[in-house]
Amino acid sequence: MNDRRGHHEGMAPDPEDGPPELVAVADGDGELTWRFDRDFLTSRWTCLWGRGCQGILEEPAEALGQGCCSVGAGLDDGDEARTIGALATMLPDELFEHHREAATGGIYRDEERDHTRVVDGACIFLNGPGFPGGAGCALHLAAVAEGEPVTEWKPSVCWQLPLRIDWADAPDGTEVATVRRWTRADWGDEGDTMAWCCTEAREAPEAFGGDRPVVESLAEELEALVGTEVYVALRSRLSR
Repeated sequence: MNDRRGHHEGMAPDPEDGPPELVAVADGDGELTWRFDRDFLTSRWTCLWGRGCQGILEEPAEALGQGCCSVGAGLDDGDEARTIGALATMLPDELFEHHREAATGGIYRDEERDHTRVVDGACIFLNGPGFPGGAGCALHLAAVAEGEPVTEWKPSVCWQLPLRIDWADAPDGTEVATVRRWTRADWGDEGDTMAWCCTEAREAPEAFGGDRPVVESLAEELEALVGTEVYVALRSRLSR
């Protein structure tokens, strides 16, 4: 049984242990420097959706199968909102449990179109447990069925999780992008009341039992996030 009070092999230290060790990789033209949380990317964190995930509600809710979809998905900008809206019209009904709700009320939370609508307590795209077409994200299922990367179908915040980017300006006028894990604080008010946060090693040691380090298990997502050149350099740095 894991001791939740300490740090264990395969785990990344919790934020309260101090700032993470960062690995810097400059992009090709030098206008942007990527910084990566070495501790998390070399940890054995793995998504437990459908395998013990407790969700992000105030009480553990594994049976609901909602994962981190209970609050819907934030949409990055107008272009992403239009893309997700167009993809929604292409989803086969057999893969989209809430296709009727989408057809009659749309997929957006409101006229701002910066967030997906919540239906039955979760994102409109989330198929519930027992749905014949498959539980989980309808966009994800459709991407897999088409043999296309899920990064081209899902909202960016969804395929990037559990990774988060902090953007900042450097004194020399260039940009710095720090890639790290999400923490409770990043969830805002929801984070204060969540019964469980899978990226916090002390409270979710079971999420750090994957068979590969995050830099490998999330290779597709990281490469889509930072580009092939930076990702290859990152892999090289972390393997030393």
